[in-house]
Amino acid sequence: MKRILVVCISLTLALTTSVVAANAAKISTPVKCVATKAIGHTPKVVKPIAKPFTKLPKTFTLNTNCGTIVITTVGNKAPWTLTEMSTLAKAGYFDGSLCHRLTTAGIYVLQCGDPTATGTGGPGFTYPDENLPANALNNYPAGTVAMANSGPGTNGSQFFLVFADTTLGPDYTIWGKITKGLEIVQAIAKAGVKGGGSDGTPNTKIALTKVRVR
Repeated sequence: MKRILVVCISLTLALTTSVVAANAAKISTPVKCVATKAIGHTPKVVKPIAKPFTKLPKTFTLNTNCGTIVITTVGNKAPWTLTEMSTLAKAGYFDGSLCHRLTTAGIYVLQCGDPTATGTGGPGFTYPDENLPANALNNYPAGTVAMANSGPGTNGSQFFLVFADTTLGPDYTIWGKITKGLEIVQAIAKAGVKGGGSDGTPNTKIALTKVRVR
């Protein structure tokens, strides 16, 4: 009986060690970005949709020069946002655009969705706020995807990817969660902001080469 128990313990330890080693290797896999020719440019003209889709997308896949980021959506909690964002994506609005802003102190976000890369660009239309979080600590946890705006009801095309737990006012529509590729955003954050500081253009250039919706 003791011998069988010892063998079982040895096997369990061996399997545990293998799993830990595999997970460690997975975590330590470096993020590699290839060169991109993406630059700020005039956005494509895309018409807004008159009413939300009845069938909403389940995922957005951001193909970038640094790897693939998959966002699983919140579905019926944000019908207007998912309708307009998927319309923009399918029209190629985001293709070849840079993620133009990185913030690494106080709030922890990478902001994308502005083809002009100035922080002021948008599709020329707006839509209502939806699925706003509670006014609480860390109400935008790591992995959250939310709309950027310039005030109530001013959602357009800009959105931010949260790479570490963040506390903000309950003013930004949450429309998804990163379910693959969070390490890419975290690697961009680790590389910091151009010229130092904690808010500005990312040191590592990351571009959306294609956004696919399913």
